[in-house]
Amino acid sequence: MRIIQDNELNITARALINRKQLLKIVPLSERTIFDLEKRGQFPKRFALTARNVAWDLEEIKEWIEDRKASGQSIFRPSFLSS
Repeated sequence: MRIIQDNELNITARALINRKQLLKIVPLSERTIFDLEKRGQFPKRFALTARNVAWDLEEIKEWIEDRKASGQSIFRPSFLSS
């Protein structure tokens, strides 16, 4: 019997992160992330098991880079009146 070596599998390793790890990387609330996902503005989570979800780390990194590159300024209403 021949053992297949890792380099023969041709699998590009993709890192997966859980909710706790995601919240350390992206400083948004869980609710905000959920809302962005629903609107298609954030990478979608996927189920690993019935009670465990994950995100693809590369997709999260790409989302962050896209946000940085967009140069969009966020409108923030002024709460202080002049």
